[in-house]
Amino acid sequence: MVGLPEIKAARENIIGFVHRTPLLSSQAINNAAAKNLWFKAECFQKTGSFKARGASNKIKALAAQKVSGVITISSGNHGQATAYVAGRLGIPAVIMVPDGTPQPKIDAARAYGAEVIIGGDLNNVEPLIEKAFALAAERKLEPIHPFEDPLIIAGQGTLGLEILDDLPDADIVTVPVGGGGLLSGVAVALKELKPGIKVFGIGPANASSMYTSYRSKKMETLHDMPQTIADGIRTPIISQLTLEHALKYVDDIITVTDDEIVAAMKLAWSRLKVVVEPSGASSLAAITSGRVLVPQGTKVVCVFSGGNVDFKKVVKLLAA
Repeated sequence: MVGLPEIKAARENIIGFVHRTPLLSSQAINNAAAKNLWFKAECFQKTGSFKARGASNKIKALAAQKVSGVITISSGNHGQATAYVAGRLGIPAVIMVPDGTPQPKIDAARAYGAEVIIGGDLNNVEPLIEKAFALAAERKLEPIHPFEDPLIIAGQGTLGLEILDDLPDADIVTVPVGGGGLLSGVAVALKELKPGIKVFGIGPANASSMYTSYRSKKMETLHDMPQTIADGIRTPIISQLTLEHALKYVDDIITVTDDEIVAAMKLAWSRLKVVVEPSGASSLAAITSGRVLVPQGTKVVCVFSGGNVDFKKVVKLLAA
């Protein structure tokens, strides 16, 4: 399990590789939602998402070991972050992405200098994992897991420290959840510093392994997930490590629909003037849809986990 000391150490370790992102608010959104809301804007983060935090903490440790290269599997944001940090440190990176990964995320990883290999299906993730491990062995590359790694979790948890630095009296925090690395780290930071705070993980309806696993209290693999606009948190598997953190520190896992996410995106884009990707907007969707109940006077922080969007797809959704 990751603890508060590891997260505080990560905060020092990643200085210079990530931004300290702002906590935003909008009276227009508060009036529309009838809530007291703040937004942790990781859409302004390096590479456009929170993933730069964990990747920096992990790959800096590997750089000290003189590794010959790194490899990861990612639907987009983790791949970009891995490519960015590896490039900064002069380490070759291979990013494996499944079919259907948004082209802008592929282009960004390549722009950071990584080799991108496209292919595979998240509904049948095991062959993709096997291929990654085989390639790692063949090329002597170090695997970078998106969430099953204490250094990754600790890096993501630095976001939670910043939330309480800026809003010590926060009552509820909603966090998008895929594999659970962000949720795990943030929940540890928040609960260790303020035990009474409520932390909710937000996943896509019918495409969240964490939602299913949290309820059964054991790891569950999903094989027939529907497509969702929230591709960044459409996750067939989690890890034992992230599940253990969720069961200990998280108050509940909630799912939201694509329609609810689109409505939240419209609100954020029109009132806050911030570009939020669908996965990131899920945190607001959980509030505006009423799926997370917010008592009167409660202060809520929604984590906008990223801002990497495929504009051709998203503009159509927002115009509907």
